[in-house]
Amino acid sequence: MAPLAERMRPVTLDDYIGQQHLVGEGAVLRRMIDGGKLSSFILWGPPGVGKTTLATIIAHQLKTPFYTLSAVTSGVKDVREVIEKAKANRFFDSPSPILFIDEIHRFSKSQQDSLLGAVEQGIVTLIGATTENPSFEVIRPLLSRCQVYVLKSLEVNDLMSLVNRVIEKDVELSKRKYDIQETAALMRFSGGDARKLLNILELLYEAAPAEGEIVINDTIVSERLQQNPLAYDKDGEMHYDIISAFIKSIRGSDPDAAIYWLARMIEGGEDPAFIARRLVISASEDIGLANPNAMLIANAAFDSVMKIGWPEGRIPLAEATVYLASSPKSNSSYMAINEAIQRVKQSGNQPVPLHLRNAPTQLMEELGYHEGYKYAHDYEGNFVEQQFLPDALKKARFWHPQNNPQEAKIKEHMIKLWGDRFND
Repeated sequence: MAPLAERMRPVTLDDYIGQQHLVGEGAVLRRMIDGGKLSSFILWGPPGVGKTTLATIIAHQLKTPFYTLSAVTSGVKDVREVIEKAKANRFFDSPSPILFIDEIHRFSKSQQDSLLGAVEQGIVTLIGATTENPSFEVIRPLLSRCQVYVLKSLEVNDLMSLVNRVIEKDVELSKRKYDIQETAALMRFSGGDARKLLNILELLYEAAPAEGEIVINDTIVSERLQQNPLAYDKDGEMHYDIISAFIKSIRGSDPDAAIYWLARMIEGGEDPAFIARRLVISASEDIGLANPNAMLIANAAFDSVMKIGWPEGRIPLAEATVYLASSPKSNSSYMAINEAIQRVKQSGNQPVPLHLRNAPTQLMEELGYHEGYKYAHDYEGNFVEQQFLPDALKKARFWHPQNNPQEAKIKEHMIKLWGDRFND
């Protein structure tokens, strides 16, 4: 008999659990499916949240040919063969065949290039699934032809709905009665992953006494999983928790903890490029202007890992990890861009002041474009005071220097130029 996760795989959107922001009434994917017009897209989210299932349901509801490739086992030749099959199955008024590529982030540039023509010409509708940020892993020409939809880890209510459905409807598990006393451990070990949850339920069912109710509580769940940790998908175990602990240890200036979590990721088989990207993000988000060299070190580590590979790549990653963790911290740039984006959303598209606009035509000159602009390099110290923000925001402040030696120097320079504007 098929595993529980396969037996309980939904076949319609009505049975699909979670992701209501995408498939709920009036949501973007629901509208496309109901309208029968599907454009290419990429589903980005953690494991076990229904990416493959959603693609299968869409193909089923649209009644269109469905081809699937795994980026782990497929090459350019496989892609071209599928595209040729799709051409043969394409009819004038029918929707384009769907090509589903699991783990599309593992496709090489040449493999992704081989998809471009078919996607652009509508020979296939591409649905990609990835656990990695597509902006890092998918080539720009392909990404520009696809929408990206973010899938979220399942919430407790979603997981409990799945538990209830399993014990009521599964052909095997529904034969027994259940006494669900506690669910905290069940939810914790599942980690928002439906596949993990189903694996745990199947383990509890198989390990239960032959007679009587199957009791589910925190103690029993923990004991069963300690006896058989593979039951809850060891390959994905703690992926997001460990990277979170790693980044928080760097942010908290604890190099010992940071290097420990780095070691956990290395031993767990984590993708070194994923670790290196997180270091670059941390260097800008958590260290920033307090030590601009942190960005250089993080980028150098990234380049080194790409050049020398594994296992030696662990050494530059370790160097960058210790350097970032022991560095002074500032998130002033991170806070500044967040505040600026929020203000843009609130105030809308404010007009650019006329003196900051270019005037490439005579009409623009007559309208006052560029008039009154002061070229900073014509003035002493390469600075002259003038307005650079829109009129409605001319007194706005977004960047606030923090209390560290590097930003203290920057603040002193800004006060010298702008006076009290930066004296906060």
